Amino acid sequence: MTPAPVRARPAPALYECVVSHVRTAPLRHAFSHRTYMWLVDLDELPILPRALRPLARFEARDHFAGTDTTLRAGLDRFLAARGVRLHGGRVLMLAQARVLGYVFNPLSLYWCHGPGGDLVAVVAEVHNTYGERHCYLLRTDTEGQAVVPKEFYVSPFFPVDGAYRMRLPEPSDRLNLSVQLRRGDERPFTATVRGARTPATPRRLLSAALRHPWSTLAVAAGIRRHGLWLFLRRLPVHSRPSHCLQEGMK
Repeated sequence: MTPAPVRARPAPALYECVVSHVRTAPLRHAFSHRTYMWLVDLDELPILPRALRPLARFEARDHFAGTDTTLRAGLDRFLAARGVRLHGGRVLMLAQARVLGYVFNPLSLYWCHGPGGDLVAVVAEVHNTYGERHCYLLRTDTEGQAVVPKEFYVSPFFPVDGAYRMRLPEPSDRLNLSVQLRRGDERPFTATVRGARTPATPRRLLSAALRHPWSTLAVAAGIRRHGLWLFLRRLPVHSRPSHCLQEGMK
């Protein structure tokens, strides 16, 4: 019997991105910023030249429970708590790396495959600016779409209700993602991420880091800056409920 061919794992990649937020109710406001994100295989995280390692570190403490020894172990524990097992299948993560000791990922995504290469699930890990995190387990359709109830406090200007319509096709040469908040007939908030893939070579990483210095801190500062803008325009603030850790995230 001829053994099945081994599927090649993709090399790490960078995506130069434009991230846009559009708010339509109760106040219209929109902004966008440029940054870069990594697409990595959780079983083959990139090993950079020593001089560049401060520009990109992937640490288990930054995701899921933050207590596992590896990122893959944290994901597998989260999935196992929901009856999902990948049996060693490939996982691709799209996220920002820790840069100069700091990281903030509003959204990290994991495309989880079975041993035969089929897409089993997508995990969307959301972080808020209060140091909390929450994961959504998605069963996407052929276009990468899924609708899930909103369960996590993110913006102080929206309560924890409604649902998210997420469009998360697996990245290829282009990145084209969207997350839309739905509250009844309203679509008060939409976020999009669009970008182009480039090889994650040391030269490309250094170039991206120079164009977007301390990118992760810039993202966190931008979110707070726009939150202050909304607050000063007297947009109502919703109190933050107690955050309950999810099973598999403790």
